[in-house]
Amino acid sequence: MEVIESIVTDGIEVEESTATVSTVDSEKSKTEFVWTLQTTWHLVRVRLDMDHEFDQPVCKKKKLWETVAERVTARLRAEGYQDVAVKAFECDLKWRNMLATYRKNAERAKRLGTHSVHWEFFKTMHEVLGRSYEEIEAQRRAKLSGTKVGKTMASKRYTPILPTPTLTATAVPPSRPPQDVLQLYLELQERKLNMWAQQKALEERKIEAINNLARAISSLAQDSTDRGQMSKEPTVSDPLSSLSSQH
Repeated sequence: MEVIESIVTDGIEVEESTATVSTVDSEKSKTEFVWTLQTTWHLVRVRLDMDHEFDQPVCKKKKLWETVAERVTARLRAEGYQDVAVKAFECDLKWRNMLATYRKNAERAKRLGTHSVHWEFFKTMHEVLGRSYEEIEAQRRAKLSGTKVGKTMASKRYTPILPTPTLTATAVPPSRPPQDVLQLYLELQERKLNMWAQQKALEERKIEAINNLARAISSLAQDSTDRGQMSKEPTVSDPLSSLSSQH
């Protein structure tokens, strides 16, 4: 099946079509071909009949499109349009647009069902172009199996091309060897031990300061108690001094 990239107008369901009978005057027909509904149907049928030829892995598309143009022109002349002739590039361009329109309608059919598609060419094209990718690949491999190209491809081993990883803003530091990791671990443990020793010494100093403060408070309390007891004791006078004072 031919895979083509193309640009299509915004219309999804309705392909540009005008009258059923070609009404082109003689002067215009010499310079530009007008695709009517009738001539478009001729192109669709001829192109789908030749789909297996376009699906060949090695083919000359230009020659095939010339054959398509000749067959479409022959059908038109058989219907009485002797002055009408279509060229190969016109058939190619028209089919590109129709193929893109078909793909959009196929996506619509997947989401909403085939009943939602009203494009007149969809059913006919979908019967041929609606095959799965796996079926197409299987047929293509079967066709290549007996050819020189298929044997050459089967005998070669292809290395897949992996995407290039994107560079981040911050460079990732290289991984450390095992010796450096062990050394770093020992340094961290030593730092923890030093911090623990400093914290222990600080706690001991706090305890010693608290004990000193408690001893000082206890000493002050003892002194104040002793002074109070001394002030409460009575004074004993000397009897000899009292007698001498009376005489």
